Amino acid sequence: MKPVLCTRSLLGLLAALALAALAVLSTGAPSASAATDLSRIGAALRESPVYVDPAASGQLSQTDAEALADKIEDADKPVFIAVLPADYPTQNLLRNVRTETGVTGLYGIRVGDRFNAGADSSVLSRQAVSNLVTAVQGAGDAKAQLNDFVDDALRNVGGSAPSSWSETGSGGVPTGTLITTGAVLAAGGAGAYALVRRNRRRHEAEQRAALEKLRVVVDEDITAFGEELDRLDFHPGEPGADDAMRADYERALDAYEQAKTRMAAARRPEDVKSVTEAVEDGRFALASLAARREGRPLPERRPPCFFDPRHGPSVTDATWTPPGGATREVPVCAADATRLADGRDPVIREVDTEYGRRPYWDAGPAYGPWAGGYFGGGMLPGLLVGTLLGSMMATPSYAVDYGADYGDFGDAGGYEGGDVSGADFDTGDFGGGFDGGGFGGGGDFGGGGDFGGGF
Repeated sequence: MKPVLCTRSLLGLLAALALAALAVLSTGAPSASAATDLSRIGAALRESPVYVDPAASGQLSQTDAEALADKIEDADKPVFIAVLPADYPTQNLLRNVRTETGVTGLYGIRVGDRFNAGADSSVLSRQAVSNLVTAVQGAGDAKAQLNDFVDDALRNVGGSAPSSWSETGSGGVPTGTLITTGAVLAAGGAGAYALVRRNRRRHEAEQRAALEKLRVVVDEDITAFGEELDRLDFHPGEPGADDAMRADYERALDAYEQAKTRMAAARRPEDVKSVTEAVEDGRFALASLAARREGRPLPERRPPCFFDPRHGPSVTDATWTPPGGATREVPVCAADATRLADGRDPVIREVDTEYGRRPYWDAGPAYGPWAGGYFGGGMLPGLLVGTLLGSMMATPSYAVDYGADYGDFGDAGGYEGGDVSGADFDTGDFGGGFDGGGFGGGGDFGGGGDFGGGF
């Protein structure tokens, strides 16, 4: 009887697929009036990351929309884009589209020539969303603006694409309606396997690229540490040298060798954390040795200078306010403490990015492990609050890509990017609106509120 039951189950499944296919095909080309229904927008975004209302097809061609969707799907990120006509009702639009779609992610909506975005805080902070929106204000037409927004978003947003995208083919039509039953089963398995392999290869490539960026910065740190060892010019047998000095020196040498060995063996960005831990330990040993030789009190064990760990162990905490951020206490070296007291800018560690030199806390997620090795013990959340790196590290998906154990950045939300949450989300994350008219206006599609300079 088991073969009969299996056959009947299979037939029932095929019948259900056929009915679903007929339903989708019958509604696959909605009229312009039907397309204005929010439930249709939500249904379309569950099947594909880009929806263009028929009445707004002049803004973004089908070819351009498909290319944009392919870019998002290839990145495997929960980014949703909707393009709507200028007269589309905008009251609570972001919130309503998020509710109808029901998937945790980042949502960008263009209405006529106006654009705004919102995101669940588990994938991107409100400040980060605001910055992304502001960055595309002068991007020009819909194609340029949306591609710029997506390019920036894919580098920052957490989570993965919803599984429903992989279940549909071009135009949102289920693959099962295009091929025979046997091919559906075979192609479905092969397609899922290919998708997993593609995503794995993409993730591995991203990790390799992130590690290479870090390698440049860490090599600079190790080189600077080696130069400090040379400048100290300590000889274990020199007059006045005692066992404590020799122990400090040996500890510094060991740390130097450990840092080089660990960096050579690093295969993932998170492996860098142990490298900078070794460098930080070695620098403190050097500071202790210098104090013993000069007859000064031994230094307190403190974290390195926040602005650039190459400055050595910090000597005090100072008040600092980053541009557009909240004031916080950060550990600083003596030189930077003097600069801040005099009203001058500290000497900040900058690294190369595709946008030029940027402070390490604004350079991307890969610098989390690098900073984590220097500022352990749960310090990072307080130091990086409000920065781009801090916002990234607060997402649940960060630990998957770059490791964990950097301190408690807080719970960013119950659902991760790509999860189906329905209407269970913080509506405050989607509080921006569209009624102000143009970028920088007030009102419901304006620059005030959660999006700071959007519409």
